[in-house]
Amino acid sequence: MLLNYTKNIANGDDMSIAVSNPENKSASKLEIEYPSSDGQPMAENTEHYQWIVTIVGGLEALFRKDNNVFVAGDLLWYPVEGKPTIRRAPDAMVVFGRPKGARGAYIQHQEESIAPQVVFEVLSKGNRILEMATKFDFYQAYGVDEYYVYDHINNDLAGWTRRGDRLEFIADIQSWQSPKLGIKFDISGDRLVIYNPDGSKFLTYLELAEQVESERDRADTERIAKEKALVDLSKLAEKLRSIGIDPDQLEA
Repeated sequence: MLLNYTKNIANGDDMSIAVSNPENKSASKLEIEYPSSDGQPMAENTEHYQWIVTIVGGLEALFRKDNNVFVAGDLLWYPVEGKPTIRRAPDAMVVFGRPKGARGAYIQHQEESIAPQVVFEVLSKGNRILEMATKFDFYQAYGVDEYYVYDHINNDLAGWTRRGDRLEFIADIQSWQSPKLGIKFDISGDRLVIYNPDGSKFLTYLELAEQVESERDRADTERIAKEKALVDLSKLAEKLRSIGIDPDQLEA
């Protein structure tokens, strides 16, 4: 079943980001901690991890030239100032209007109060319906405009888009193009394929390496062919000169 995923949020406080709260006099000498880790693993297994990395990497590549788009994976998002227990760590998120750069967590009130507009989750075998419902409610309540959930085990994709204060289900995801990202989805085969606006695909690191190697091999083949053609042309010119013909005087 698709809607069965949400990470349990632990209240561990290792690796914390401390933020002072000067407006509250009773807490003026205290610091509010926003942990950068929830104590949960990024992925349940290698395939789950691969999908997260592929989606995050594809999104980073898509917006690599736009310094005002922040992309992150498995980063804790704190939407409410002063309430560090209200948090989620989406498998992938995209924030328009915020600069690239390293962060220990996405603390929204420190980011001009801009919420992530697009969120992706990749399901794993350990997902629960209640957890998934809780996460959906969180994203709906705190301003996500597009929410996508991929079940890589059953090759099923679901998506929601914001209408007013609610996230509405996208009935035909196969024909859908993300308004925010411009990407398209294809689940007609045995696995999800995500297409960039230019028609190229989101690729795994292995696929990218194979593509680079293939392009390098093709360039080497073209170089060798060009070098051979130049050698053949030089030999032909020498032969023409040996019989009294100036190749430079021949018509092209």
